[in-house]
Amino acid sequence: MFGQTTLGAGSVSSSASRVFRYEVVGLRQSSETDKNKYNIRNSGSVFITVPYSRMNEEYQRITRLGGKIVKIEQLVSAEA
Repeated sequence: MFGQTTLGAGSVSSSASRVFRYEVVGLRQSSETDKNKYNIRNSGSVFITVPYSRMNEEYQRITRLGGKIVKIEQLVSAEA
């Protein structure tokens, strides 16, 4: 029927519980990145964990800082 699903409530992931990790290269130290709690190494990758609801904002921030996202992966929590 319309509006019904065969999936249980436990198998549907809401956007609030989804978390992703960006692997970013090419960030450079600047006055904007000095606001971070960590230094930026231009030669290495930086991993940034982002909730689904903030992915677009974080992508724009990384681009503005001169970084390039080389990988995005969903972090899966171990459920009992």
